[in-house]
Order: sequence, then C-alpha cells, then structure tokens
Amino acid sequence: MAYKSDVHQATMQAIDIARPGGPEVLVPASHPIPRPASGEILVKIAAAGINRPDVLQRRGLYRPPRGASTIPGLEIAGEVAALGDGTVRFHLGDKVCALVPGGGYAEYCVAHESNALPVPGAVSLGEAAALPETFFTVWANLFQRGKLQAGETVLIHGGASGIGTTATMLSKVFGATVAVTVGSEEKGKACLALGASLAINYRTQDFVEEVKKFTGGKGVDVIVDIVAGDYVARNYQAAALNGRIIQIGVQNGPARELDLMTMLSKRLTHTGSLMRPRSVVEKAQIAQELEQQVWPLLRQGKLRPKIFRTFRLEDASKAHALLESGVHIGKIVLTTPALGEDSDF
Repeated sequence: MAYKSDVHQATMQAIDIARPGGPEVLVPASHPIPRPASGEILVKIAAAGINRPDVLQRRGLYRPPRGASTIPGLEIAGEVAALGDGTVRFHLGDKVCALVPGGGYAEYCVAHESNALPVPGAVSLGEAAALPETFFTVWANLFQRGKLQAGETVLIHGGASGIGTTATMLSKVFGATVAVTVGSEEKGKACLALGASLAINYRTQDFVEEVKKFTGGKGVDVIVDIVAGDYVARNYQAAALNGRIIQIGVQNGPARELDLMTMLSKRLTHTGSLMRPRSVVEKAQIAQELEQQVWPLLRQGKLRPKIFRTFRLEDASKAHALLESGVHIGKIVLTTPALGEDSDF
C-alpha cells in the first residue's frame, strides 16, 4: 500500500523536556508532524497515558531507545491519520490505541501497526489511552513470565497504581485470588472494589505476616513487585514453595540484606523485564495475545481501565506532579484537542 494521509498541516503541539528536573521542566513546544515509515501508522492523538518511565525520562534517568522520539509518552489512543508504505492492518479513520517507544505527549505520533490495537467497542478513546503500557506490561510479566493460573494466589505491590489496578483486574478475571499492598485505607477499599480479596496497608501492617495468615501459612504463588529495596527479601519470605517473583520496578533501589538460601530452599523463580526496550516483534507478539484473550473481555465490559484524573496536554507538568504525589488510584491521562472533541471518559 502506498503512503496515504489525512493530515493537512505541517506542525503540531507537543511537550518537551526542557532539562532534567521536576515536573516544571515539561513545557509545550511546536514540532513537525512525523511521517510514518514502512509498516507504521500516524495517529491523531485524543489521549495519552502517563507512566513512571516518563518521570524517569524527565529526571534524566531513562534515555529513550535508539531512534525513538525524545518527546515523552509511551501509550496513545486516537484515529489513524496516515498510513506508511506496506501497512495492511488499519485504515484511515480507524480508532486505535498503541504502545510506542516515545512521542506520546503530542497531537500526533507514529506507531508500528503491529504494536497498535483497535479500540474495544465499550471503551472510550480516553480510557483506551490507559491500556497499552500497563496491559502489555502486566500481560508479559504476570501471565507470560509469571505463568499465573486460575486458582493461584498473587500478591501485587502498589495495588493502587496503574500497574497495580490493571494486574488486579486481570488476575481476578482469569480466576486468581488477589492480595495487594497499599498506603491508605482509601486505596485499600478501591482495590477491593476492583477484585482484590485482601488489601494490606504497608504503613501499619507487615505484608509477610498478613500474607501468611491469608494463605494459611502457605504463602502466595506469584508476587508482582514495583518496589524492590528491602521488599525483595520479604517477598522471598512471603512466597510459597515454587513461587514466582516478578520484578517490574525498583522504586526503592537495589535489593538489601538478601538471603538467597530462602530462594534455594523454596525453589523460587525471580525474574522480571522492562517493556520499552523490547523490539517491535516482541511487542507485536504480546499485542496478539492481548487481542485474542483480553480485548474480548474489554468489549464485553468485563474489564475497564481505572482512570483517576485527566489533564489537558499543556498541563503535563501538573499530571506529573500528581503522579509523583502518590495519591492517585489508577491511571492519569492527558487529553488533546486534536480530534476537535472532548474525551468521553
């Protein structure tokens, strides 16, 4: 297929990182509209999700992959506005959401067509922007690497985060029993409403003790950890025999005072991965599984992303400040006027 486009302008509004620093370094800027290469689509963005890797990039701690846009933003939703040569999956005007290696905080962004998915019918464009990063990450780590099965018990740290709420909903809908750690009673209630059976307030409770009580001393089969630090050793204590610990973040830094004999005696598997550096082909394989196994549940209304608050694109700094405050429950999303309408959350 030859290049096709519905774009009739040369520039777009986007968000730049003026320098490494706090939320205030996110500033509106004008950029040329990118042109999709072979196999890529150009998306006219209605909404973009906010994620922890964006914060790390803003602080100068997470460089974009080679060849990726320096504009932050890893997940988008909107309408297909142009088709690169050789694209076969979508048509102009299709509503899609996509996982991208960068460029999401803008009015337009390119995505490889294999890393994009149709917006499920029951989901708004605003909600769809909250799907790719967390759903890809949770699916790849909890289900592909962690091999979570129906009837097993999973402990999800940071249960009120975007990753946490997604992991809770997916674990529940596929038949697992969910425990979460949270930092407040309000967050605990929200996680219980999403399908968790146990919410542990890490400020007042020891999650190892609470998990052992909850499982009759057995421990949990799978642990999803975004924290690291002293949680790693405690995860080993909370895990069941042959348990799997999935590391997808290190917010509290490296593991400390780690006794590997616990890992050996319990025959534990400790693994993890990052999503952003993966190849287009790897992400495409995850997208295929999501479309086959999860997208039908979204269309049926059995799953719905948890949106905490939305901000206009030009207020990206306020969105980052909210994310770093830690008070949110679920996802924070940026919206743009690119489609000439307000997002229907």
